Amino acid sequence: MTQTDRSAIHPVGEPNPTEGADGLKRGLGNRHLQMIALGGAIGTGLFMGSGKTIHLAGPSILLIYVIIGFFLFFLMRAMGELLLSNLRYKSFRDVAEDKLGAWAGFFSGWTYWFCWIVIGMSDLIAVTSYVTWWFPNCPLWIPAVLLVALLLGLNAVAVRLFGEIEFWFAIIKIVAIVALIVVAVGMVIIGFQSPSGSHASVMNILNLEHGGWFPNGILGFLTGFQIAFYAFVGIELAGTASAETKDPHRTLPKAINAIPIRIVFFYVFALMAILAVTPWEEINPEISPFVNMFALTGLGVAAAVINFVVLTSAASSMNSGIYSTSRMLFGLSLTRLAPKAFARLSKSSVPVNALVFSCLCVLPGVVLLYASDSIMDAFTYGTTLASVLFIFVWTLIMVSYLVYRKKTPELHRSSSYKVPFGVPMSYVVLGFFVVMLVILGLDIDTLIPMAIAPVWFIILGVAYAIRKQRAAKSGLQIGSAEHSDQE
Repeated sequence: MTQTDRSAIHPVGEPNPTEGADGLKRGLGNRHLQMIALGGAIGTGLFMGSGKTIHLAGPSILLIYVIIGFFLFFLMRAMGELLLSNLRYKSFRDVAEDKLGAWAGFFSGWTYWFCWIVIGMSDLIAVTSYVTWWFPNCPLWIPAVLLVALLLGLNAVAVRLFGEIEFWFAIIKIVAIVALIVVAVGMVIIGFQSPSGSHASVMNILNLEHGGWFPNGILGFLTGFQIAFYAFVGIELAGTASAETKDPHRTLPKAINAIPIRIVFFYVFALMAILAVTPWEEINPEISPFVNMFALTGLGVAAAVINFVVLTSAASSMNSGIYSTSRMLFGLSLTRLAPKAFARLSKSSVPVNALVFSCLCVLPGVVLLYASDSIMDAFTYGTTLASVLFIFVWTLIMVSYLVYRKKTPELHRSSSYKVPFGVPMSYVVLGFFVVMLVILGLDIDTLIPMAIAPVWFIILGVAYAIRKQRAAKSGLQIGSAEHSDQE
């Protein structure tokens, strides 16, 4: 099969509402997809990384999250229009392969897989941090191995169980953030005084007496994007899960359209609450500001509960990563861009070999803990590398959208979910990604892991050339998505 648009080959409608493409079951309902989208937008970048971001940017952190959220909303709209243009697409990887060629499917798929492996390692680091809060003498590798084993077992059962796990993980996050906001409002009302002598006040957000919104200048504001950007990694999970979701034409737009409201409430309001209670200069960048705020109340139980919440948040992020990496390897295998063993489905329609392989690849993240000077250093290295790789993947999505608009204008005209200001906004978003790469190179802590990214792409280039050569010798075509049982 040539690299023609799949919309000319497959019907746009889905013939079986309970079965997705290539044997995956549509076992996720509307509430699952909504919470997967929500969980993808609230993770360790907020709960753990926001302390360092506040330390760098001060109160302007609120503006940083709004700016990033604005641009990524249009990324999600573009991905939504692409996926809904043809329900045979299992993920954005299929879109990239179809619009840009087999190389794009290979690079985006394997890079996305590696992204989540790196994130999984970062989440292991975060979980270890939260566990050592209770058990400071616990060997670092024990909670890491236990978490991987637990999530492997749960994901191997069925996709619906993954959806249920993410649903309740997201509920925990929502309750925690609402509780944080309510407690902060109460502390402001009573004029709570911290051990340092500062008072909880809305004026702390304005920071008029200590440099205003940009206390560290424009450079501090820009470097604040480094960790904040990572907080949005995973926002595209709703699109990855759409292949296993019932009625994606209804559920996917609903999940994407709710993103701006979620960003304002769960990011901006939560961070305003933290800043109101604790002046930005008193926030310790090495620990979670969520745990620290409740610790200030003097209620040890409350701090322990919030520590459990942020631990489940890291576990949720890793759970999403295990899910998405296994599905990505499954899709790569179907197009001969990964070993065919990864295409094997269990009786419950779970790509079990891909699942086990991804879990095993996450475990070496424990080495980062022993090789770094601190847990936060290890976390920063992992999150920066993941951010750079995600910028590459998201860039391919935007470029695929531009090709889609140019080559298949009839699909765009008939779409019920068009991107506002589609083509010009796509270029604006691409420009934003370039700016983010420049910002990530401003600090040595992020420049070092950023320099690792080109090595990954060199490895991918060599691997793709070898795989393409082997396929040619065998008379096969890679990236053609040929499935004789379906076509």
